[in-house]
Amino acid sequence: MRPSRGFQHQALLYSGESGFVAGTIDFIRSGIAAGEPVLVAVAAPKIDLLRRRLADKADRVQWTNMTGIGANPARIIPLWSQFLERHGGRGPLRGIGEPIWRERAAAELIESQHHEALLNLAFATGAELTLLCPYNIAALAPQVIDEARRSHPVLVSRSGQRPSADYRGLEAAAATVTRPLPQAPAAAPEIVLDGLAPLMLRGFILDVAYRVGLGESQREDLLLAVIAVAHGLADRHSTLRIWEVDGAVVCEIRSQSPIYDPLAGREWPPSDRKSHRGLWVANQLCNLVQLRRFDSDTVVRLHMAA
Repeated sequence: MRPSRGFQHQALLYSGESGFVAGTIDFIRSGIAAGEPVLVAVAAPKIDLLRRRLADKADRVQWTNMTGIGANPARIIPLWSQFLERHGGRGPLRGIGEPIWRERAAAELIESQHHEALLNLAFATGAELTLLCPYNIAALAPQVIDEARRSHPVLVSRSGQRPSADYRGLEAAAATVTRPLPQAPAAAPEIVLDGLAPLMLRGFILDVAYRVGLGESQREDLLLAVIAVAHGLADRHSTLRIWEVDGAVVCEIRSQSPIYDPLAGREWPPSDRKSHRGLWVANQLCNLVQLRRFDSDTVVRLHMAA
């Protein structure tokens, strides 16, 4: 019997378009030759590059535009979980996922880095998946590459493959929920959620949403996301604050209901736990969701861009 490879999480350190193709094409071809299902989640122009190189073999690969599904990084782990599920949870399988690119906003970058660390936790047992994560060293800041070395057990470059001496392990993945958030504006309005009438909640959110310029569907999605998270974290001390930053509305729910699982809201199938289910709904609706645990408080920030 062939021994299981388990979950192999690799960072590909490449430079430019030619480096991307050189570092990924043989990985894909080897998977096809071995009869392994392959899923590639990268930006659309890179999909076009790879499809042209693969020619008639391109249809044997599953393709996903990462700038769509991965705009909110919390939706990426479910993508890989569903890939595993479609193949009976068995392997070996191969994937390429590039969740970090130069144009990522600062908050998105942090959550993308959290996602990379959480992959090690999400698939620590039972997943026979080799996942290659490309990082463009010619475009990304040095500190981003340093973090990639800390979140990936294996590094791949033109010189070959090697263990990462900087890899921090699963404990670092679990610690993502304790990392700090930027301070909320002192003038951000705040309300207590306990006993709040639905119409008052709606008015509180939509006042800022209109001012920022959110469309009707965005306004309704944000309202639904706030209700889902607030319901999951309901306690007598839960509060909601709202403010605008860089053309987006940010809603912060703060509660004393604990969420200790850093994978909450990223599970597939979605958890039936009320607090996790609320986060799952928010992740499907919002541009970005940030989950943190500070002392006795659980903090969830929901971002909706105009």
